[in-house]
Amino acid sequence: MTDANAQIQDTITTNDVVLFMKGTKEMPQCGFSSRVAGVLNFMGVDFNDVNVLADDAIRQGIKDFSDWPTIPQLYIKGEFVGGCDIITEMTLSGELDTMFDENGVSYDKAAADKIREANA
Repeated sequence: MTDANAQIQDTITTNDVVLFMKGTKEMPQCGFSSRVAGVLNFMGVDFNDVNVLADDAIRQGIKDFSDWPTIPQLYIKGEFVGGCDIITEMTLSGELDTMFDENGVSYDKAAADKIREANA
């Protein structure tokens, strides 16, 4: 296991919700990362952000680790959930709420409903 793989495994194991993204949750550096971080922030989810732009080994390592070619990547309780399009779809369908509920992740249900209402 490479150092990057070990670091990724440790990060997703020790944090309930992790977003590997370009930039940080306070200052995303791409539109896709901004969208996913924005959804999580709006829903009040406590998540760990990993800025892949700060470490080339992690930037490539996360793509190899998940066998998923794009960033951002969301993990919940160690499980890879998806990228921007998948998270957007799951938010709008309510699947993300269900996943949070099933994994004991705290979030603002009213905020999640507002996202769906705004996109109906």
